[in-house]
Amino acid sequence: MNSSYLADLVIGLAVIAYLCARQLSWRPVDQARMWKLPLVLGVVGVVSLAQQHVTIRPIDLMILILSGTAALASGAATGRIARFRPSAADPGLMESRTGRLGVAVWFALIAIRVVLDVVGHRMGSDLAISTGSTLLVLAVNRAANALVLSARQPRPAFAVAGK
Repeated sequence: MNSSYLADLVIGLAVIAYLCARQLSWRPVDQARMWKLPLVLGVVGVVSLAQQHVTIRPIDLMILILSGTAALASGAATGRIARFRPSAADPGLMESRTGRLGVAVWFALIAIRVVLDVVGHRMGSDLAISTGSTLLVLAVNRAANALVLSARQPRPAFAVAGK
């Protein structure tokens, strides 16, 4: 195990722990904030892939398409199962969380990605199993989640003065 692989593993585990903690805790639903993580992950993923200078083969495309499909489906699922409540700290804000079911969906995506990485590696895919493609999968997952959450977000009812 080389130091680069170990660093990727530690970063991956940290991202997994961070996203699982977010699934379990009530967090304010902020439109601008929910798009930051997918944007950052997507940019870093594209830059990482661009620096590899490898030839894209059919197996690379197949693994990327399957990973992207799993990321879209799991992101939409977590957005769909999210529960909402008014914020205790600020009645004008809503909070959401997905709970244990969201963590289960998240782990299913990780399992699918691991299987695709193993299969891809055995079939000679270098691009699809790279850190950059993993970051893109995470970006797609978070973006799909943000889209569904945005569409489902209830608006808090405000009392109208004088009525």
